[in-house]
Amino acid sequence: MSSVKQRHSEPPVTTAQLREVGLFGALSDDFLEHLVATLTVKRIMPGDTVFREGDPAREMFVILDGEVEVLKKSRRGRETRVAILGPNDCFGEMSIIDMQPRSATVRALGPARMLKVTTEEMDALYRHDLKSYTLIVLNIARDLSRRLRVTDGLLADFTANVLEEYVQTAKR
Repeated sequence: MSSVKQRHSEPPVTTAQLREVGLFGALSDDFLEHLVATLTVKRIMPGDTVFREGDPAREMFVILDGEVEVLKKSRRGRETRVAILGPNDCFGEMSIIDMQPRSATVRALGPARMLKVTTEEMDALYRHDLKSYTLIVLNIARDLSRRLRVTDGLLADFTANVLEEYVQTAKR
């Protein structure tokens, strides 16, 4: 089995480990072997910033071990935690789709190890195996859709609570 580009002290990434990641769902063993051989592992330490909101964006990450927090700035410039992500979660995938600047900041809560997938690597995957590339992009779309549904629900609850508070205050 080939090993992912990584430091010699790093535990190897396996196809079995990739199979647990939703992003790589329904991919063949041969294609997972290809990913293990080509993707880079990045290690980050507690408090390290993976990227900042507004940074140029040309890669996404898949968490192998550890946790990160996703922070979003308000219009007033205050950073608020909007998510905590852990093993098998991915982030930064919007940059693979729309190539816009980062929409949030991501920082490690503890030591973490992750796979980095660049737009160049996605292009190489497209050229290597169109069907598998298409499955990855479809999995990204499914995850973004799921996140949007959750956000819609949170926004509806927040709006209803603010409106209810406003009506109660107005009656007093």
